[in-house]
Amino acid sequence: MSEATLAPEKAPPAPRAKPKLGGIIAISVWIAVAVAFLIYFIQAFDVTLIERFGADYLSGLWITVSLVTVSFVCGAVISLPIALGRMSTNPVSRSASFAFVYFYRGTPLIAQIFLVYYGFGQFRGFFETIGLWWFFREAWYCGLFALAMNTAAYQAEILRGAIQSVPKGQWEGGRSLGLPRGVIFFKVVMPQAMIVALRPYANEIILMIKASAIVAIITVYDLFGETRQAYSRTYDFQTYVWAAILYLALVEALRHATNWAEGRLTRHLKR
Repeated sequence: MSEATLAPEKAPPAPRAKPKLGGIIAISVWIAVAVAFLIYFIQAFDVTLIERFGADYLSGLWITVSLVTVSFVCGAVISLPIALGRMSTNPVSRSASFAFVYFYRGTPLIAQIFLVYYGFGQFRGFFETIGLWWFFREAWYCGLFALAMNTAAYQAEILRGAIQSVPKGQWEGGRSLGLPRGVIFFKVVMPQAMIVALRPYANEIILMIKASAIVAIITVYDLFGETRQAYSRTYDFQTYVWAAILYLALVEALRHATNWAEGRLTRHLKR
């Protein structure tokens, strides 16, 4: 008997699923709405808005970038002891760290900002006594404090998961070489954990960029705050469209930077 006779017959290809009528109608409606909005925006486009408020937009964009950057760095510093406390065997450290994370992840960011901006003002005498009223009397610093504490809670969980994802053999290998525990943690475990945490950290920064618009309600003239000022003077919805475009460009730049950094850091893992 020939090999052709013994070869199993190939199964016929499975028929492709036909798109349902409801899905086609829904997509068509969304496409029609998008096209209609684009046409309307082109017809109503007013270049004088950029001429009048372009500098204000750039100033607000700088406030947004600086606020998010500084608060993210401060949150990263705070998150390290919080993450270590979450993994500690000491019940006091573990409970305190859990309470911190539970509060800041379980309450709205807008409530946290109000609590700092309006609540801490009730203790002006105390802060003047300890020399910190200069910090909490400024809206920018209040927003910075609230964002830093909020992102510290999220970063602590990101860091904790990344550290726990490193195989225990890395610790054992370091101990077998006689390395101190601190050296093993910062020179062996943390570099590997940072590679794992890179994407979650990038997602956290993106969420912070979008959440930072809330500080406009406490008179911080970030990008959204400047946009509100521009709209109050023109009552033109295009002011918000340009703000959305700037936010989107900022997020897209961050996404590309993350892809580049991940490619550089993991190039030794690619074959």
